[in-house]
Amino acid sequence: MKKPVAVVILAAGWGTRMRASLPKVLHEVAGKTLLGWVMDALNFLKAEKRIIVTRPEMTSVPNYAKDYDISYQNHYEGTGAAVMAAREELKNFNGTILIVFGDTPFISSETFQHLVEKNQASDTPSITLMGFHAELPNEYGRLIVKNNHIVEKIVETSQATAEQKKITLCNSGVMAIDSQILFDLLDKVTPNNTKNEYYLTDIILQARQKNISCTYIIADQRELLGINSKADLAQAENLVQTILRQKAMDQGVTLRDPSTIYLTADTFFGQDVVIDPYVVMKGKVILENNVTVHSFSHLDNAHIHAYGQIGPFARLRPNSNIGPEGKVGSFVEVKNTQTHQNVKINHLSYIGDTIIEENVTVGAGAITCNYNGYEKNKCTIKKDAFIGSNTSLIAPVTIGAGSIIGAGSVISKNVPEDSLAIARAPQNHKALWAKKFHENKRKK
Repeated sequence: MKKPVAVVILAAGWGTRMRASLPKVLHEVAGKTLLGWVMDALNFLKAEKRIIVTRPEMTSVPNYAKDYDISYQNHYEGTGAAVMAAREELKNFNGTILIVFGDTPFISSETFQHLVEKNQASDTPSITLMGFHAELPNEYGRLIVKNNHIVEKIVETSQATAEQKKITLCNSGVMAIDSQILFDLLDKVTPNNTKNEYYLTDIILQARQKNISCTYIIADQRELLGINSKADLAQAENLVQTILRQKAMDQGVTLRDPSTIYLTADTFFGQDVVIDPYVVMKGKVILENNVTVHSFSHLDNAHIHAYGQIGPFARLRPNSNIGPEGKVGSFVEVKNTQTHQNVKINHLSYIGDTIIEENVTVGAGAITCNYNGYEKNKCTIKKDAFIGSNTSLIAPVTIGAGSIIGAGSVISKNVPEDSLAIARAPQNHKALWAKKFHENKRKK
């Protein structure tokens, strides 16, 4: 970039049509917030100033965007007022200001770069808009373009003439503008519209009256999908999933039934990965070479090393790290656990807050009792151990290398290596008790 860049993300809208207590920009698509998509796309700019405009009561937004300066909007009279809220943060900045929206998550880094470079190509302070062609412009504002591709003004649909409504070149609202002119132009904007709001787009007319250049670039309409409702959110999810599935298959991943598999923006695939139908990824999931994930499995922030086998009906909760050749089978739940090579947890088990060394087998129905109602405690299972079926390991406890835990045991003490540990009540028989019981019941 020729000049420094400042980024201003407008994120003060609750999104009343979302009908949710969560701020609109913190809703997720493919496991990433709308705001997160925007922030990630802007990272390449290495902006000198990075500002998010939000409401004082939206405490979750600054908590999420800790690397951004926060400007609070106290008056909600349109996009112009929103940008004015960042004035104090930008008072000493000299360069290009990029104004974007936190609910428009799919604009690519390349498109942002094109916009900024187009603006900085001007020898004088200027404005560059991001436009797009829409087959059905509907309620979008129209870019009124004159000779030499100069935008003379933006006309909202409600104020457009019949001829202007035929224009398909529309305004996205995203713009790059020189810091020397932004706030001088905004100071002259008046709420002369049906909503009595200060429109950021009105600065175009102000600029042209001062003979300031207003140019534009054309972006793909699909990048400019804005999210204003749960229906929009579902549409965005469907769009992104289609892209992510195709990208995965292009990388060589076998998706048995792509439309039933849900990926995240942060899913990583090695070679020869196979995913059966009805699998859901969440957060950052890493599937290394030759991993197979069977149907109805749910993986959340998990790392599966080479030749791992997951499912069917497995649940991997955050910080599950399954070592090479590991198996996590049917109706097994794993959380915050590190397993080493060739660990098998095949059936009906819960393993949480545990380290399992190599060549360990965990029998059906075994669980770690890692929570005492106040804090989590860890289990450690050393290499070559065998955990019998229906065993409970009461953390904190260590199972020594090569040890065997008898089925049905409740283990509350450390087990030395190469030992057999059995902790269960003795079995007693009462002769003929059952026969007498049945006879008495039948008499009644």
